[in-house]
Amino acid sequence: MFRHHPMARGPWHESPFQRGDLKYVILDLLKEQPRHGYEIIRILKERSHGLYEPSPGAIYPTLQLLEEMGYVEGTPEDGRKVYAITDDGLKFSTEREGFTEDIRRHMRDRWSSKGSVELRETMAEIARLGRLVTRRLRTIDAEKMARIREVIARTHADIEEILEQPPLREPDQRDRPAQREPTMHGETADDGER
Repeated sequence: MFRHHPMARGPWHESPFQRGDLKYVILDLLKEQPRHGYEIIRILKERSHGLYEPSPGAIYPTLQLLEEMGYVEGTPEDGRKVYAITDDGLKFSTEREGFTEDIRRHMRDRWSSKGSVELRETMAEIARLGRLVTRRLRTIDAEKMARIREVIARTHADIEEILEQPPLREPDQRDRPAQREPTMHGETADDGER
């Protein structure tokens, strides 16, 4: 029942990035050293304290795009493709350093240890609830399932009420509506770019 629900998997899989941010994050990681795609996934999971784990379906197409643009170069190594940033990639990254720094600041704010602990513990409680119901699924009769559903519905309403209350702090710049970001070629794009 809950096994395939994203909240029951552990890490929070919703992307913390706006459209187009991931390419800057990847280039920033590749400036440190060459990496393969799964290493990029692991590092982002570690830096988010387990709150975000990008899928290979997000990382590899972005690496492919960056390779096609000439900003990274992939080299086969031990059965994996290891990506290194090129001179053109360094130039592109340097020209957009301010934008990249905004993304870094957003990542630090979003994944601060204080906020991440609360979120991680909340997500763990949701996963525990899913496991509890799943373990007992075969022995729960219709009456008990209806009562469980009512409790969950009330809890949902309570949480929704909490979330609709005004924030205790001003949201940072990255929490505001998306701004048009510079594309690979220096123009601006509203959508469609990784």
